[in-house]
Amino acid sequence: IGMAYLTMGLYWIRPQTYQSLDSVSRKYIKNTLGIPIGFNGPKGNCSGEDYLILLGQLREKLDDFSIKSFPELTRTSWQASESPVINGGKNETGNAKKDQRPQTYSVEDIISEGCFVEKKVLNSFIERLEKKKNLILQGAPGTGKTWLAKRLAYALVGQKKNVRHIQFHPNLSYEDFVRGYRPSTNGKGKLELVDGLFLQMAKTAKENSSANHVLIIEEINRGNPAQIFGEILTLIEEDKRKPEEALELSYARKNGEEFYIPENLYVIGTMNIADRSLALIDLALRRRFAFVNLKPEFGEAWLKWGENINGLGREFLKDVQRRVTELNETIEKENSLGPQFKIGHSYFTPSKNKKIEDPQEWFRQIVETEIKPYLEECWFDAPDEAKGAIHKLLNKL
Repeated sequence: IGMAYLTMGLYWIRPQTYQSLDSVSRKYIKNTLGIPIGFNGPKGNCSGEDYLILLGQLREKLDDFSIKSFPELTRTSWQASESPVINGGKNETGNAKKDQRPQTYSVEDIISEGCFVEKKVLNSFIERLEKKKNLILQGAPGTGKTWLAKRLAYALVGQKKNVRHIQFHPNLSYEDFVRGYRPSTNGKGKLELVDGLFLQMAKTAKENSSANHVLIIEEINRGNPAQIFGEILTLIEEDKRKPEEALELSYARKNGEEFYIPENLYVIGTMNIADRSLALIDLALRRRFAFVNLKPEFGEAWLKWGENINGLGREFLKDVQRRVTELNETIEKENSLGPQFKIGHSYFTPSKNKKIEDPQEWFRQIVETEIKPYLEECWFDAPDEAKGAIHKLLNKL
């Protein structure tokens, strides 16, 4: 019945012991991992002996890569199948690639890029996203919501691919996001039915069902989510993602056309909980998303990042930590404000390897141009409170 089917059957029975040799996996093993596959069996197929030798080579070779198991190897090979490495690790021009290791992305990469949230908490975020399919990161300004949303998406996919972004705003509509009529591109002045970003992603996810796909919606409460989602609001539920739960869309291409969302399409939203002008999320939308809170992170991880990556002195960083922490404690106790108005760590976290020549002046400029306007807005009816908080931030700097 063929080498591919035999090895696939073995893989299904014992996925930690046997590797499937379907065409995609074979190409990945040969071209990316650089491991030859023997074909000494009948009719030029891989023999049992060839297969056992290959399994031994794979176990030894995987120790040198970030891939640690046959299931992970299978997933990675299928994810890479959209743009496979060819010609024994060379590109189409024949030039050798500098790095032939599989390009995977994990929680460890999130931390190494400057995330100060604990690893176990990050894992819990991804677990909630995998189960619920829809996740919203909410928090005060400067807590890194957009930054973390992108990297959680990369970790879920396993690579920096299959991720698209959109920002909700008051003028965004169902016709923009899902499907609607727009002027024809042929210049004849007619209207044509065009799929929005969400239907585009759903189609891509269905066509590439072996990989995860993530849509990031920034500022999800800046528009009108119920109006923008329409019937998608029902279909995004985790238990509705199957053909038998399909619904007809408001704009159908043909009578009886139905649509459902595939299980491998995930949604991550970000939400600013301090902006008084933004819409509240209704209960229908809340029930379909898992919500996690991000808070200011000025702990040991933040200190080490500034000290080791940006070359800032530890004593200076501890002084910044003290000043901002005291301000956040004041904001949290204020009856008219609360914890959702705290100052996030992103304001005081320079990008990787960016050297700060004058730390005191760097801090002063951030306070004057970013923190001061924000505090004046928070205490718009109590300007003396804002003035006092700013003075305390900069006092004896």
